[in-house]
Amino acid sequence: MAKHVAVLMGGWSAEREISLRSGKACADALTRAGYRVTAIDANRDVAAVLTAAKPDVALNVLHGRPGEDGTLQGVLEILGIPYSHSGVLASALAMHKGYAKAVFRGAGIPVADDLVASRLEAAQRHLMTPPYVVKPMAEGSSVGVFIVTEDHPHPPQELFRDDWAFGDKVLIERYIPGKELTCAVLGDRALDVIEIVPATRFYDYEAKYAAGGSKHLLPAQILPNVYQEVRRLSLAAHGALGCRGVSRADFRYDDRGTGKLVCLEINTQPGMTETSLVPELAAYAGITFDELVRWMVEDASTNR
Repeated sequence: MAKHVAVLMGGWSAEREISLRSGKACADALTRAGYRVTAIDANRDVAAVLTAAKPDVALNVLHGRPGEDGTLQGVLEILGIPYSHSGVLASALAMHKGYAKAVFRGAGIPVADDLVASRLEAAQRHLMTPPYVVKPMAEGSSVGVFIVTEDHPHPPQELFRDDWAFGDKVLIERYIPGKELTCAVLGDRALDVIEIVPATRFYDYEAKYAAGGSKHLLPAQILPNVYQEVRRLSLAAHGALGCRGVSRADFRYDDRGTGKLVCLEINTQPGMTETSLVPELAAYAGITFDELVRWMVEDASTNR
């Protein structure tokens, strides 16, 4: 009998739409591979829906909360349903940028200088000499991020907004000029390195990072020793947080100045549309999208 897979997607985070696209792509791939598939748009009744569906495995394709912060992982552990990607602790750590960076520092993984502040304090005055980046503590990297350059007389005033939805604490991080690099880890294997080249220069903090609007250079055009160091650090960061399955680590590399390479964060639930970064890296390694999705399902377990 075909294995029954519940593909968990959607949810209520700011990244809902990309999750729905990831989920549909994965569900289609599993259907092609002969699995019995139930697509579930995860809501607050997800435990009851899963109990009724009785899947053999859950493929977690949620981005942001509750799928990426350990919450859904805890539900799946309680229900005893094997699931993909990282477990409760690794997911919660990776989602909280401040705690993740503390673990990285302890493991000898280079990170940018930073400080944590209340959003209102961060809105009143420059707490770090520009250029710096303001990030929510626990949102997907595409949401609520501002780059503050030397020519900005004041911090981003959006932080004062009554409808600010990204928490009261923000991470203020030294801006590292240069290249944006990303590398995926599949199990115990680091794949290759992509350079993400934005179509426009995101120097105005009024312009948030946008999905799309960039091209991907694969392999990244960087020195061979730096390329291998990105791969080594991706695997080290994956291990330091205790990640499982697939993850993606993001880096900044100052290729024209200091030569500084820093790890920004790990994504424990990276995008899984057929044009997303991880499937692109897998394809470069000779792994088709259908093979990648099947691997994630077969890798699923509890006690992750």
